[in-house]
Amino acid sequence: MSNTDYVLNKENGRSPVWKFLVSELKPKGRVFTPFNLISVPVIILGIILIVIRFAKGLGAVTNLSQEVPWGLWIGFDVVTGVAFAGGAYVITFMVYILNMKKYQSIVRVTVLNGFLAYVFYAGALLLDLGKPWNVVNPIIGNNFGVSSVLFLVAWHFLLYMLAQLIEFSPAIAEWIGAKRARKILSAMTLGAVIFGITLSTLHQSGLGALYLMAKEKIHPLWYSEFIPILFFVSSIFAGLSMVIFEGSISYKVFSDQISRKNHKSHHDIVHGLARICTITMFVYFFLQILTFVHGKNWEYLNTRMGYWYMIEIFGFILLPMVLFFHSYRTRNILLIKIASIITMVGIIINRLNVTVIGFRWDAVNQYYPTWKEIVVTLTVIFIEIWIFRWVINRLPVLRESPSWTKK
Repeated sequence: MSNTDYVLNKENGRSPVWKFLVSELKPKGRVFTPFNLISVPVIILGIILIVIRFAKGLGAVTNLSQEVPWGLWIGFDVVTGVAFAGGAYVITFMVYILNMKKYQSIVRVTVLNGFLAYVFYAGALLLDLGKPWNVVNPIIGNNFGVSSVLFLVAWHFLLYMLAQLIEFSPAIAEWIGAKRARKILSAMTLGAVIFGITLSTLHQSGLGALYLMAKEKIHPLWYSEFIPILFFVSSIFAGLSMVIFEGSISYKVFSDQISRKNHKSHHDIVHGLARICTITMFVYFFLQILTFVHGKNWEYLNTRMGYWYMIEIFGFILLPMVLFFHSYRTRNILLIKIASIITMVGIIINRLNVTVIGFRWDAVNQYYPTWKEIVVTLTVIFIEIWIFRWVINRLPVLRESPSWTKK
């Protein structure tokens, strides 16, 4: 049953909403795909480990301790994941504020990806909290006060997820055929976008500000008073690199849902995003060099951590920046995709260097994530992909909106 058919049946009183929703729960497409065969066992094992974690505590699953209370689940699931979700605020800013209509076709899928990322990665905080029921404390300002950076980040996360839900809600209204609700929600979109962009610029830098309080614990090569700015700037090209990567996969996997017009514009969109990545990566690279010189950390370069730092700076910032620039000049789409992958790896390395690898770098007992922590992280990612795929196959995200929306 198509959305249009459902609307007509609903208006004639022959198709209740619950019947439509139940019908949409049925699988679509092939069941035994490589992704399904790989992800299902990992998800089952991960759910078992999550049950063990809540039943027996963090020590039963992780290598976290009083000295290292934040590990892989914070460093990757939250800090890195939120950077990759930055594409949502960048694309909506370009489309709704700068009126760059060329990117209109990818707004919904980008917002959906960002919303799911925030829901799952913010939800991953519950796994990392020794007492999960205390998750309300940062929101209400309990124990540490409303002037805490964590208080601001918590509220930014909560309000931004609400803003993204409003931004995406017209697609939900179109899915269930709610004409009146769709009209109201569409009118709220611009306000939600402006509010969401404001929140994004704050909490992307706010995550970096959390680590300003750990000056004695973070390696000098990665600690700087400019961490909030670096986190914010890097979230721009990190988010756009994710848009290029995820969009390229969706372009092939869900090609039957993409209109001929959007098929033709795909390469132009990727080409335009490469230009923005080049500019923002140049700014980021300049800031990194500036903070290094300002910090006077020359003596650390000829060390093991110094070599690792140079690999990050030159191999995962300068190199993809040059690749983005060259591929933009030559319109080499394949090279743009390669540059986006290298950039994403570089963001993962940078965030883990700040939160895990370079954190308590001089401690006698170093923190290493257990295989259980890795499996749980993969579980969170796989479940997010399952829901993303379910939504794409049912809602008008990549495909055109129903004809009644244009009347």
